Amino acid sequence: MIPARLVALAAALLIAATFSTPIGRSVVAPTAEAAAAVRVTWHPRRPSVGSVAWLHVQGLVQGATLEGTVSGRSLTFFPYGDGQAALVGFDLDARPGVAPWALAIVKPNGEGRVVRGRVAVQRRDFPVQRLTLPRSMVDLDPATERRAVQEGEQLRMLYRMISPERLWHGPFSHPLGAHSVGTNFGSRRIINGQSRAPHGGADYPAPSGTPVVATNAGRVALVAEYFFPGRLVALDHGLGLHTLYFHLERVSVVEGEGVERGQVLGTVGATGRATGPHLHFGVQVGPARVDPASLFELIFSD
Repeated sequence: MIPARLVALAAALLIAATFSTPIGRSVVAPTAEAAAAVRVTWHPRRPSVGSVAWLHVQGLVQGATLEGTVSGRSLTFFPYGDGQAALVGFDLDARPGVAPWALAIVKPNGEGRVVRGRVAVQRRDFPVQRLTLPRSMVDLDPATERRAVQEGEQLRMLYRMISPERLWHGPFSHPLGAHSVGTNFGSRRIINGQSRAPHGGADYPAPSGTPVVATNAGRVALVAEYFFPGRLVALDHGLGLHTLYFHLERVSVVEGEGVERGQVLGTVGATGRATGPHLHFGVQVGPARVDPASLFELIFSD
């Protein structure tokens, strides 16, 4: 749902009616000034299911406040260049098609307007991955199942936290070095013949003890040892963006510590539910599980 403030503003401006617009274009309150001033661009222009994108809002009056949603989910904006920008995550289970977005802009004098548009979210097909694991790691006893459920909820609570400050800058690097390649993101997993949740991260096979580094600047939000992820580190990069490093053999950081891009967080291992040494690297934009490859492709000038 669109936030109450945005709905109220739309009603006040008498533009709550639905507008018909070309995909990727914006609709602005019907004044010449609005049409000329506000510009909204998407990067990439046509994002896909399971990806992270960003939108750039330019032409804002100095001191204006900005709120917005995409498919009913609130956006968190940060100053960027000559305007404001926000990351948008499209979960790996999101439906392809047209996603509506809306922005509420309020000038310092209280004058407001609503900008609306749509973005085309492209379909993506994910592979099926069949795994065989020990029964004790699949058919859990009641106590272990309760533990796994509780740990999963703790991670979901972490993803809902939105730190107000942008901690990352510039491009994101790979967690095992420039030439490392992750696989299996979004795989529909069949474990011991049973369908399971899709794989929410990318796997990086590597020998035990291989250094794992932070992909960008951030803060260590969690260091823990959970049943499925094993020994893990979660970084908060601010504004709802988190990166996750699972199955670690060793951890080199502590909760609350600030880290820089390329700083060693720990080493590759096979802790938790793992078939061998590898890094599970995940990216969360709020609750959206997105492909790390799309994070590496984002281009920011600062």
